[in-house]
Amino acid sequence: MSRPSVYTIPPHRSFADALAAGLMAREGRDRLTLARGLILVPNNRAARAIQDAFVRRADGGLLLPRLVPIGDPELDERLGGFLDPLDDAEPVPPAIDPLQRQLILARLIEDRGGTTGSEAMRLAAELARTLDQLHVEGVAPQRLHDIDAGELTAHWAASLQLLTVVLDQWPKELARLGRIDLSDRRNRLLQRVAKRWRTQPPDGFVVAAGISTAAPSVAAVLRSVAFAPNGRVVFDALDTAMPEEQWQALGPYRPDPVTGIAERPVETHPQYHLKLLLDRMGVARGEVERWRWGGGHAARAGRSRLISNALAPARFTVEWTSLARKDRDRSGVELLEVATPAEEAQAIALALREALETPGRTAALVTPDRGLAQRVSALLKRWGIDADDTAGVPLSVTPPGTLLLAIVEAAAERFAPVPLLALLKHPLVQAGEKRTAWLDRVRDLDRALRGPRPAPGLSGVETQFGDDLRLAAWWFDVRSKLEVLEAPFRSSRAQSGGDGTDSETRPSTSLGTSELMAVVRETAERLAGDEVWAKPAGRAAAELIAGLEEYASHGPRRIEANALGPILTELMNNVAVRPPQGGHPRISIRGLIEARLQQADLTILGGLNEGTWPALPSPDPWLAPRIRAELGLPGLETRIGLAAHSFAGALGAPQVLITRARRDARGPAVASRFWLRLEALTGGMPRAVRLKDWARALDGAETAQPVARPQPEPPVADRPKKLSVTDLDRLKADPFAFYAKAMLKLYPLEIVDADPTAAWRGTAVHAVLEEWAKQDDCDPSRLRPRAEQMLRDADAHPLMRALWQPRLMEAIDWIADEMLARKAAGDTVLAAECKGEVEVFGVTLKGIADRIDRQAGGGLVVIDYKTGNPPSPRQVAGGYAQQLGLIGMMAQMGAFEGVAGTATAFEYWSLARNTQDGFGKIVSPVDPAGKGGRIFSDQFVARAASNLQGAVERWLTGAEPFTAKLHPEHAPYGDYDQLMRLDEWYGRDQR
Repeated sequence: MSRPSVYTIPPHRSFADALAAGLMAREGRDRLTLARGLILVPNNRAARAIQDAFVRRADGGLLLPRLVPIGDPELDERLGGFLDPLDDAEPVPPAIDPLQRQLILARLIEDRGGTTGSEAMRLAAELARTLDQLHVEGVAPQRLHDIDAGELTAHWAASLQLLTVVLDQWPKELARLGRIDLSDRRNRLLQRVAKRWRTQPPDGFVVAAGISTAAPSVAAVLRSVAFAPNGRVVFDALDTAMPEEQWQALGPYRPDPVTGIAERPVETHPQYHLKLLLDRMGVARGEVERWRWGGGHAARAGRSRLISNALAPARFTVEWTSLARKDRDRSGVELLEVATPAEEAQAIALALREALETPGRTAALVTPDRGLAQRVSALLKRWGIDADDTAGVPLSVTPPGTLLLAIVEAAAERFAPVPLLALLKHPLVQAGEKRTAWLDRVRDLDRALRGPRPAPGLSGVETQFGDDLRLAAWWFDVRSKLEVLEAPFRSSRAQSGGDGTDSETRPSTSLGTSELMAVVRETAERLAGDEVWAKPAGRAAAELIAGLEEYASHGPRRIEANALGPILTELMNNVAVRPPQGGHPRISIRGLIEARLQQADLTILGGLNEGTWPALPSPDPWLAPRIRAELGLPGLETRIGLAAHSFAGALGAPQVLITRARRDARGPAVASRFWLRLEALTGGMPRAVRLKDWARALDGAETAQPVARPQPEPPVADRPKKLSVTDLDRLKADPFAFYAKAMLKLYPLEIVDADPTAAWRGTAVHAVLEEWAKQDDCDPSRLRPRAEQMLRDADAHPLMRALWQPRLMEAIDWIADEMLARKAAGDTVLAAECKGEVEVFGVTLKGIADRIDRQAGGGLVVIDYKTGNPPSPRQVAGGYAQQLGLIGMMAQMGAFEGVAGTATAFEYWSLARNTQDGFGKIVSPVDPAGKGGRIFSDQFVARAASNLQGAVERWLTGAEPFTAKLHPEHAPYGDYDQLMRLDEWYGRDQR
């Protein structure tokens, strides 16, 4: 047998450029010879990288060889004439659509009692990957029946049993559809190619370039290419200089003849999968030659030695101390360690921008961290640089993807305020000329929906409009766009018991997933028109939705409404949207595969933290590690070896910058094993400190100048001449907050979909007590029914209502009992929730009396209801919480209709816990004898009037400035803290 034509391009050379240079030198003399050639590549992105390399070297026109990904599901069609003449073999059946396969597997899992809904879809995706691994490694699924599950834990035994049952049913499903698995189809096509080319090699040249997959069918094709007359196999970064002892130590190992157990191979090493591939090809490493052409983007040859030594198997790292200086050459490589991912992205963006200062210089970011890539891409736009991100972004984060997810979430949440507003504010909704007017109305809706959540459904939203006719008219149009969603999702939610009720009491039918997706598609078109399906992201979304509509009937028989969003998100995360070419010609962002095949003058390796690069192995929920080994499947750590191979290829660039952040979104991060190995081998790598300084200086502020405590001094004539009794405390304790509210007319907005606050609960209770007093004449028997009706109608979450109801009802019963006692003592109710105002001290004083009673002796009792604890006597004696005294003064001055007399008693009726382990208590801030530090009852009105007069003369009729937080201990509310820039000055004078 002739010597195989197998070559390697060392990592310090650009693989794609070196390959293009060599092929053009050998085959490019005749342009037609080059055009008749075939290059097998790992995937489409590798084909693009090699095509770009040919274009860079082309002088004028160039007819390129055919570039075909070896894993293409239509490999027979892509190869075309390279498989002619056709043999008599049966045509390979078409492959099942991956989405259809996942849906069917999810149904099979659900039918066998594995799980339902979104969990079934997740397990189906993992099962599909396991099935693919079995096909790729040439392992018949039927071998699972031979596994002894006796030593497995109950969890793994149950998973294995379910797996075998599902995989027994799966071939029947494929036969029914006339389809086969995509991985099975690839295997059959590759086996057919290998068989054909062994006896009838193609007329033109064939090159297998950059393929490192060690699958048996791939190895068979590469063997046929290697021994073909015009064939060549070119590996990227196969280490021919690695000592033989280290090479053999990688494995795989044969089982021990006594124990039958094989030593575990070093699957995490970047050369392991290449060694396995060579073994399966039947080619010795000594038969691999070095590709003698370069591509122009070459580092020093010592870089390859640095890479080989740094990534040596762990048992051989003891030899680092004896390595010569040239074997640990660190020239051209810098490290950058920063505090946060944001700072890392900023430094990378600056390094890329700096590269453009040199004419013709290229730069690339290589990272598996898509979040970091997106940050850098966004930061580059500040300089007008649109980086070409070859890895793309998940469909779920593109505008069409987020719109579809927002529609599903809003419907599943029964149009709760937050998801509804997120949907209506989406940038694709009503894009174009109508967008501004649309957003104006959405902002009106935003204001209307602030506070506790309304009743579910579109009708519940309408209850919040009040008398806003313009908003109601606009909502009529919005409802027509959304109402198609309401019934299907309400039915599906009822079927799943999504409203907290037993699903068995609900209708037994609901729309299937296919119909639900059709409704989602229709709603998207109503809201955004054809724009939702435009551009690459829109087309990808359209394909996914069309696939779900077509294949959903094959999937789980029922998917809960609240599970559809997570399922759709997961499906979208697996769809990469890659923009068309046309980004910046010298700046790019690459994934790991492209990093192995092409280099830039400056290559930045970002995200070098453990768990990111390399990523942690994903657990296999179906096969225990022992079963995987017994079946001959690669270990879960094989991906670490592939990540190491990509790292080695990218590290071979002429100039390399390696970056990491000490923290990520989850907390402190551990440096990647690759980073630590480089540091340990070299004794410390050079640091790119300048980039860290630039990143901090770029957006850093100059020395902060402390802002002074705000003290606005408006003219006396412009100051308000009306004051509410409840605003006196604000005026005295925090004059600036009073100024912002009374003069600037700035009012705090509640958050959207807020939990019921203390103020909300207080308003609700006051409303019940007001109606009870005015409509039921304080009949104790009517109070509890009114409170129960309020709770039924309250716009509160059921959990909040359930937690609040017991204490409220106990306090309500206490009020009823107190009223019985007061009536028995001869007291009568004169006013409840009564508004009044009076001219005093040059201003108009306004107030609302919760309740005023007349005692049997003729005196007035001023009562204020509190849902929480009342003010302390010490606070009242200090001149704050003067509301009861001021209401008493107003009552004595005839401010309340039907009320006259002298205020002699002042009471807080608190619904808080009392000293007897119940709820409800009466607390008075005064005492006839002044006991306990309380104010004398007959002096309270005068004291309150004096406090009022002092405040009015200082700030309303006087010229004193409205100083912020004058008495912070009496100003607990922070509604205006941001406006006054509190954190910038508060406490500074105490330092």
